[in-house]
Order: sequence, then C-alpha cells, then structure tokens
Amino acid sequence: MYSSKVQQILNWPQPKNIKALQSFLGFANFYHCFIKNYSKKITALTSLLKKDSPFIFNEEALSEFQILKEAFTTAHILSHFNPSLPNIVETDTSDYALGAVLSKVNDSGNHPIEFDSCKLLPAELNHKIHDKELLGIVWDLKRWRAFLLSLSNSFEVLTDHSSLQYFMSSKFLTCHQACWAEFLSEFYFTITYRPGRLATLPDSLSHQDHVYPERGWTSSARILRVLIK
Repeated sequence: MYSSKVQQILNWPQPKNIKALQSFLGFANFYHCFIKNYSKKITALTSLLKKDSPFIFNEEALSEFQILKEAFTTAHILSHFNPSLPNIVETDTSDYALGAVLSKVNDSGNHPIEFDSCKLLPAELNHKIHDKELLGIVWDLKRWRAFLLSLSNSFEVLTDHSSLQYFMSSKFLTCHQACWAEFLSEFYFTITYRPGRLATLPDSLSHQDHVYPERGWTSSARILRVLIK
C-alpha cells in the first residue's frame, strides 16, 4: 500500500473511550485474516473492553494501536477491480460523516477494492436521516462512477436504512431527491437492506469519534488501495 494512499488509517486518532476503541477494532477485525499474529497484536487493546475495567490507554495499548495501523498499511488487503465479477457498494452514514466500501465478490467471499469516507457539508448536516443515507449512496456512486458504469451486470448497494429499497419507485420526491434520482438512474443496481449491526466496516469509517461539525468541512476522503499479489 503506497504511503500517500493510507492516510485515513494512519491518521486514525487515538481512541478516547470504549466506543471509539470498538469502532477501530470493528474495522480491524473485519480484515484480521490479512494480519499475521493479529490476536497477539491486540491483547492490550481488547483488555480495555472488559466490563467494569477503567479505560486507561497506557503505553502498551498505544504501542499496539500504532503497530496495528502500520500493519494494515503494509498488508495486501485490497484487490483489483474486475468488471466481470459481481460488485457490492456498502454504505453507511452517521450524523456527521459518510463511509463506504467497494468490493468484488468471488468464490472466496467479498474482497474490498477501495475504502472511502468524508465529512458532511454544513448544509448537509440538516438533512433528515433518510436523506443522509440516500446522499451517502449518491456520493458513493459518484466516487466510483467510472468503475460502476463499466459493469455489464447490475451491482448491489447495501444499506442499513430499509426504506431506501423503495426510493427509486417513489412517486413523491423533494427537489433534491428528484435530482439524486435522476443521477442514480444512470446506474444498473439493486438496493438491499442490511441491519446496521451487520455493517461493521462502513460503520467504522463513518462513526470515527473525531468527526464532528464544529470543525467545519474538511474533506477526509482517501482511497486506500493495494494489489493482492
């Protein structure tokens, strides 16, 4: 993985509480099979999750945190895009940010091609959750438009907001929803509902605890790519 492409992981802030640590480990656990001796690298971190234990991020935990981030930046995690294989876009939106993963599907399972995330614009923070989730899909498809329009078959969009399954057939749309629908009509895809508890990876990208509106808009979008050899 090239250093210029991994800042989203390298810049992941030190967890300040259990929720933030769970978010980071949720991301890490998703790809633990790519990290040699993974379980040994997280012993101090997982001990902080024990019930009734004080959350003290000591030097040992900090060392594991840094080592684990570095391990992800050197591991062969991400794969080539292949238009002949089924592709999946996983999306999630928090109150303040968007997170997404583009993956291909083969016999051995889902293999991520790219990760991405960004903060919402100030005007977008006022959207209702339905529109934020919909905006997340629009943003994802814009980001990976070149890939997705090259597919000969439909791709799947996974979301944890069930009503989005019926958006494209809705007869009553607001102005910005109508604009989004027009853009989405370029693509051949299906929307599949997946409960939020199953969406570990995009959730981790959109729910990092350092993302909040007081900091205003700063694009944090980074494409993290590495070729599996």
